[in-house]
Amino acid sequence: MTGGEIAGLIAASAFAVLVLFIGFLLVKISKTVDQVTKTVDEANKTISVITNDVDILSKQVEGLLVKSNDLLNDVNQKVATIDPLFQAVADLSESVSELNLSSRNLISKVGAVGKTTAKAGVVSKVGGAAFRAMRSKKK
Repeated sequence: MTGGEIAGLIAASAFAVLVLFIGFLLVKISKTVDQVTKTVDEANKTISVITNDVDILSKQVEGLLVKSNDLLNDVNQKVATIDPLFQAVADLSESVSELNLSSRNLISKVGAVGKTTAKAGVVSKVGGAAFRAMRSKKK
């Protein structure tokens, strides 16, 4: 064997080792790409499921908001219809308070008139007795 043949044999061996290394590397890369592809597919499926769930939830939330708004409008209308009732009750309460005050004033005035009448009655009796006494002295 000559030097050229030995160099060719070394070069051929190095090339064979390089080809084997590249082959193993490509197999590993292929497995990794397959795993990444599976992972990406699962992620896409998960995103699809989440998107569908979010769409369903958003529709349900929208329906709930519509119902809540309808309920709130109904409550506001009913409150608006009973506002005059509360105003009437407030007015009636004011009238009853004024009636109570007037009744107290009337009672105090009647009481004062009663005292004055009683005094007048006493004065009248005293005056009558004095008049009779004066009359009986003149006779």
